[in-house]
Parts: sequence; C-alpha cells; structure tokens
Amino acid sequence: MRTSRYAVRAASVAVLGAVLVGCSSDDGDDSSASAPSAPATAEKAAKESPKPKPPATPVIGVGESGTFATGKTDEYGENYRVTSKLRVTAVSAKYVTPAEVGTTNKPEQGQYVVLALTIKNVGKASAEFSSYGLMKWEDDQTAAQDATTLEGVGEGPDLDATYKPGQSLTGKLVLDVARRGGRVSYVGGDDPAPGPVFVVNLPK
Repeated sequence: MRTSRYAVRAASVAVLGAVLVGCSSDDGDDSSASAPSAPATAEKAAKESPKPKPPATPVIGVGESGTFATGKTDEYGENYRVTSKLRVTAVSAKYVTPAEVGTTNKPEQGQYVVLALTIKNVGKASAEFSSYGLMKWEDDQTAAQDATTLEGVGEGPDLDATYKPGQSLTGKLVLDVARRGGRVSYVGGDDPAPGPVFVVNLPK
C-alpha cells in the first residue's frame, strides 16, 4: 500500500508539471505573436501625424513681392497661431546723402538708403506692421546691425499701421547701412520661431 501511494503521488506531480510547462509555453507564443515591432509603430505614428512645416521666409529684390503670415500668442507669449497675411513689395531702393533726406546727421553705419515698400493685407483679419527697431542689415562681411533711423519720419505715409483686409500703404524707410548691397531683414511679428519675417536684397 505504501509503494502504491508514492507511485500515485509521483504520477500526479509529473502531470501537474507537464500542464504548467504547456501553459507557460502558450503564453509566450501569444505575446510574441501579438506585439508589434517598435520601428513599425514609430513609422506608422509619423505617417498618421506629420509635423507641419514652417512657412518659408520670403526673400525678395527690388520690384518683387513676397507674402508672410502674421499672428498672435496667448497672454503668456506662447501657443502662437496665424491670424492673417501681409504682402510686401520692394518698390525701390535708393542710396542718398544726408542732405537728400533733409538731415545734417551723418549715418552711423556709413550709408543711408531709402527703401520704399508697399504693405498690403491679403488675409482675412486685421494685421499689424511695425518696423521701428526691427529692420536689420547685414552682408557677407558684417554681422546683422540695427538699420532703423528716425530720418524722414513724418514725410509720406507711415508704414507702421494696422491693416484691415484689402488695405495697403506705400511708404519709405530711411535706413542706415554699412555699405551698398547686402540685405535688410524684418524681424518683427509675434511668431516665436527664430529668423526674419522677410528679407529684401539691396542693389549695389
């Protein structure tokens, strides 16, 4: 009787072990079959939600036009959103002497240039344009410098204004640049992204 009892117990343990092994094997097979690979998941997510590309900065010469977006941020200066669009046209660029702009002040950088621009609202909401302190000049030799002056203020239309949809103005900015040529960049606007809003290549 003792031998028979031990034999039965041993047989029960053997059967239980076989069942446990079979269960763990099944669990492993199911998990490996159902789990997607990491690269495939990442690739699928990238296709489903592509990141929007930032609008290209318009770079124009005299006689050319470019369009740029305007917008607003929240009260914390974050969450920028586009609200309208402005089109800028570089009408002319003329290098002048102090006497030609009615001043005795010599240009600190070296050369005055009168840049005539047309600003037009081509969007669906009002948009502001403000150039004072926000026009930078640079070339391949000189790093970006503030080109804004107060010369010529009060003569002709003031470009710094709020434009309703369809409204436009043509006005002149007297800028102080180091030498002829180079490029003038407008760095205004509320977009927190780095870089200029538009660029005008000046003639030599």
